[in-house]
Amino acid sequence: MTNRIIFIPVFVCLGLLTGCFGYPRLVSYPFDPGGRSINSLASELNPQISGRYIVFTSDRRGSQDVYMFDTLTRNLVDLPGLNSLDTIASHPSVSEDGRYIVFAASRQGRSAIFLYDRETRQSRSLTNNLQAEVRNPAISADGSTIAFESSNNGQWDTLVYNRSGQPLNIPQDPR
Repeated sequence: MTNRIIFIPVFVCLGLLTGCFGYPRLVSYPFDPGGRSINSLASELNPQISGRYIVFTSDRRGSQDVYMFDTLTRNLVDLPGLNSLDTIASHPSVSEDGRYIVFAASRQGRSAIFLYDRETRQSRSLTNNLQAEVRNPAISADGSTIAFESSNNGQWDTLVYNRSGQPLNIPQDPR
């Protein structure tokens, strides 16, 4: 039995290895005129993208708040009236036109799903009348429908509401 040495030119190996690089790429956006960027020294969590907008939570100001980044203008979007110091926000989702943002929030140990309207600058709870834990909301592209998880007696179910906060009649056991 003879030992054979297999020689593969180095440039072929490097070409195979580097051929895989390039996707996915890390997108780096510059700071906006206010010195803000999509990334900070704090934790950026739960990014979601719809159309040209990316929403995420960050604790860059000392509390976990919702932020929105416009990939076209490459700036953070101001969200007046959205974040408050006594609320821990998580899992935001944005409509395709960027008008509506839905997110989960915990205030005084109680979880709720909130809808923020950028046009009116108002945020309101969609789940005030729901006596259950809620989490992980998502909004439709047109902003008309919100789905989220709700736990009643330890069972996590998916609930679907319209933008007005009314539950939609979705079959519970489709067969």
